Amino acid sequence: MTLGSASHQKSGQPERAVAKVGETHFRSSCDEAPTAGHRQEGSGRDDLLQQVLSRENMVAAWKRVKANKGSAGVDGLTIEQTAEHLKVRWPQVREEIMAGTYRPQAVRHVEIPKPTGGMRELGIPTVQDRLVQQAILQILQPLIDPTFSECSYGFRPGRSAHDAVLQAQRYAQEGYRVVVDVDLEKFFDRVNHDVLMDRLAKRVSDKAVLRLIRRYLQAGIVANGVVMDRSEGTPQGGPLSPLLANVLLDEVDKDLERRGHRFARYADDCNVYVRSQRAGERVLLSLRKLYAKLHLRVNEKKTEVGPVFGRKFLGYCLRQGTKDTVEIAVAPKAIDTFKQRIRLITRRVGGKGMKQVAEQLRSYLPGWKAYFRLAQTPRTFRDLDSWIRHRLRAIQLKHWGSGKTVYSRLRALGASHERATLCACGTGSCWHNSESSLNPVLTIKYFDRLGFPRLT
Repeated sequence: MTLGSASHQKSGQPERAVAKVGETHFRSSCDEAPTAGHRQEGSGRDDLLQQVLSRENMVAAWKRVKANKGSAGVDGLTIEQTAEHLKVRWPQVREEIMAGTYRPQAVRHVEIPKPTGGMRELGIPTVQDRLVQQAILQILQPLIDPTFSECSYGFRPGRSAHDAVLQAQRYAQEGYRVVVDVDLEKFFDRVNHDVLMDRLAKRVSDKAVLRLIRRYLQAGIVANGVVMDRSEGTPQGGPLSPLLANVLLDEVDKDLERRGHRFARYADDCNVYVRSQRAGERVLLSLRKLYAKLHLRVNEKKTEVGPVFGRKFLGYCLRQGTKDTVEIAVAPKAIDTFKQRIRLITRRVGGKGMKQVAEQLRSYLPGWKAYFRLAQTPRTFRDLDSWIRHRLRAIQLKHWGSGKTVYSRLRALGASHERATLCACGTGSCWHNSESSLNPVLTIKYFDRLGFPRLT
């Protein structure tokens, strides 16, 4: 399907004003779609750019950018400051985009630690460029997305990592219990611009939109105050990056479909499910060739062919259940990462009170619990709850400090004289004493009253 000829369907009426930037600030004499007589013959331009810059689409894009929050780019302007800036600047920005002279600003380079170690590189565009990218995304995604493979789940409307994990479970249940687990080496940093734009041009006919997207790809990166040119890569951090990644990787998806393979892909994480080790080795050989055609490199250290059980996929793993069933569980690495985070929140040094600890746990646990709700391992959650409460009891004991205070507090909570004395006079560590003496007193209900969340 060529997108230039597709009609744009609006997804509802936007609010009349968004923060400090409302409809009037995106209005221009160019808002009306050009007639056939106004279009340039042979220019390859159709109405996609007009749809991108329409008042309704820009207001919706601003709402999304504002809701996503995010930090400032290289210009140092926050979302609120950009709103004020666009009140004056937007007509000129729009005119530059329409004339093809707009130049996106460089992206701000940041690094964040990965849960499994190492650093993940992000490129943070300015708020203004995030707005324009979001506006492009809102027009292109409804048109391109239906052309993607049914086995692609990442960053697509109505699809999620949970769908990919459930699909993997179905494949294993059907007997495909060997997986080709492919990891791409620095995928978002290695995307070839020419290859990507060639694949995108097969789906989008509006040359003005294609030119604008290429300029976003080629925008420099500012690292340590130095602007570096970029000849490859589509750094994570911009709204367009996930869609462009799916455009590029869809070629591999379609080839796997033609060969009748069973697979699930989420962004650059792709698992192919087969019946034997030998079949898996053949699939991996063909995948190496397919990725090489796209100028992408397979990470040989992390790419493997092996049994499906116990292998991590999107934080989950599959395991053998009773009566030859396949169950979904939380991957051991995900549990280790969870515990590392909980240890930081529940450190017994640093001066945090129980109320502050409860607030931090409330900001983390519900999201973790919601993501791993597919796990068919209730004991895992019960064990983690017990471990967290053990740490909380140790914190409480540490806060109470002296033996006299410990004794009086425990007695006030209903502990017997013997138990309160044992805990107050205990010579062991807070960790040891919290397990041996406090369980019957600082119960689950006690922490419920203090506002601590639970996994179960």
